[in-house]
Amino acid sequence: MNDTQLLRYSRHILLDQIGIEGQERLLAARALVIGAGGLGSPAAMYLASAGVGQLTLVDDDTVDLTNLQRQIAHTTARVGQPKAASARLTLRAINPEIEIVALEERADAARLLELVGAADVVLDCSDNFATRHAVNRACVARGVPLVSGAVIRFDGQVSVFDPRGAAAPCYSCLFPQDQRFEDAACSSMGVFAPLVGVVGAMQAAEALKLLMGVGRSLAGRLLMLDGLNMEWSSIGVARDPACPVCAAPPQG
Repeated sequence: MNDTQLLRYSRHILLDQIGIEGQERLLAARALVIGAGGLGSPAAMYLASAGVGQLTLVDDDTVDLTNLQRQIAHTTARVGQPKAASARLTLRAINPEIEIVALEERADAARLLELVGAADVVLDCSDNFATRHAVNRACVARGVPLVSGAVIRFDGQVSVFDPRGAAAPCYSCLFPQDQRFEDAACSSMGVFAPLVGVVGAMQAAEALKLLMGVGRSLAGRLLMLDGLNMEWSSIGVARDPACPVCAAPPQG
């Protein structure tokens, strides 16, 4: 770590739980962020500012005027531009020392396996169940921890699904992929702008903790926020022994 990095990350280095060793782990880490919108914007910005060495952003959408109410990585001047490329410009302005890969694509199952396999942590900042389940399957297959977040209206939730733990649940244990869940779109349901910042920042916090190996993650817990009354609640999430994604194959 050079003198500039020691200064840039000094407020992390001052923390006993992080120090120089923890910061060096971040500098050597690789994070994959699926979605560069409401959640992906604050999550990626905090990962960049914290010094995660390589950030890969995946998003096939373009910046729309309606996004600017909450998707803080984008600007009015970038309306019509790819979100991944727009977010990359913002992240480079925050921290030009890290590597930022912007992928303007919708990754299929095979591509997700490739991308997840090259990451140390994955942040699911998407807005639909199909993508969430696809990302979850790839994370389970590759043994990479997943930080999942979601926000709609005044409600938010965040959790960690870490397949490295023998008894840890996966996303499909909580929301079975064979059950139908309706995707609630911001375009029709609305979303309270600051909540995506709160949840996205928490996703970044959980990802940083995982990368540095500090504290207790949200694995096995679902944290929910009622933003209208500003109340947090937490429920335990157990592994489903019959989960088709993460359950151990039958013995015999």
